[in-house]
Amino acid sequence: MNGPIVKIEKLSHRYTVQWAIRDIDFEIPKNGIYGLLGSNGAGKSTTMNIMCGVLKQTEGDVFIKGISMRNNPVAAKRHIGFLPQKPPLNADLTVEEFLRYSGRLRFIPARELNKAVDSVLDRCAIAHFRRRLIGNLSGGYQQRVGIAQAIIHNPDFVVLDEPTNGLDPNQIIEIRKLVKEIAEDRTVILSTHILSEVQATCDYIRMIEQGRMVFAGTVEDFDNYIVPNTLIVSLTAMPSVEELGNIPGVAGVESLGGPKYRLKFSDGQDVKERIVETSVAKGWRLTEIFAEKSSLDAIFAELSKK
Repeated sequence: MNGPIVKIEKLSHRYTVQWAIRDIDFEIPKNGIYGLLGSNGAGKSTTMNIMCGVLKQTEGDVFIKGISMRNNPVAAKRHIGFLPQKPPLNADLTVEEFLRYSGRLRFIPARELNKAVDSVLDRCAIAHFRRRLIGNLSGGYQQRVGIAQAIIHNPDFVVLDEPTNGLDPNQIIEIRKLVKEIAEDRTVILSTHILSEVQATCDYIRMIEQGRMVFAGTVEDFDNYIVPNTLIVSLTAMPSVEELGNIPGVAGVESLGGPKYRLKFSDGQDVKERIVETSVAKGWRLTEIFAEKSSLDAIFAELSKK
């Protein structure tokens, strides 16, 4: 079918009196890695649990490959792979035993089970641990087993909740690489509170705050959400702060040490040209000039109004 992989319509849910999420609408039209962001209590986990069929919503609907999660949850879940924040592993089983068990839970036919297990063992680079007890694996390899159970039935849509949580830096790099490989032929939603993780891994961002969708776009759109109003310049001749402040359109100057300065501007149209022209005229020897982007933390704070 040519419709979106995931479509959420007027999704709302409340646990008692207060609404956890309200009137959330968005579509995921194509493959890639989508970051799902939100503060604690923003409604991110509620949305994710409803998308995976773990929680039944109060209002609205989720469609997976055009199938309604409300009306036909079993058929919709066949297209979903889910890795919760705490991987649902059985420490007393070997890796192979657990994956065979996971495959049977996903109704993989017996004649296809061996091939499916071998495929995810290779895909997740854990074939050499197939006969090892899960409880004896490191955290990074347990996470790989968790991802393997999520994709053993070859789903179109994979949801990963904090997949690098608690891992060391090398394990984080390996899991990021694995997630990117998985996303080459399917859609992945990555829920995380680590903004650098989103920047390093995701193609698109969806952000929920106070139960409502506040941002939907690419990572580049997110980076540029706050329009820059400062420039970083390097001037070999090191003019005084007062001289730089006299350039029309420059509203403030901060020396960063050596030849570097931060210039706050009020007129973004021509200020770069004026700085270049003034540098040439006064022999300041400009070697670098670029707009300073806001940090991801600042953008997140702006969107969350915190």
